[in-house]
Amino acid sequence: MDAMRKPLRAMGLVPGVVNSIEGLFGRHSGREKKESAMAFVLAALHLRESVENGEVVDEERFKQGLSKMIDGAAECLNASGWAQKER
Repeated sequence: MDAMRKPLRAMGLVPGVVNSIEGLFGRHSGREKKESAMAFVLAALHLRESVENGEVVDEERFKQGLSKMIDGAAECLNASGWAQKER
């Protein structure tokens, strides 16, 4: 179960981070908002330490997966009533 700790924590953080980043940087490009979300989540997860401790064995694949989670969270928010409030 220890192997699941970081991915599950990332999944828990992503929706709130994406929502917060949108609120803070709404007028910025999607790329800029995604980079901000990635940086925040990676810092919150202490990814460097996780790689050094062996909790994450493939840093690049972890980042790719996190990128997909952020895309998915943004897609869900944009397809919901939440996006309608912003217009």
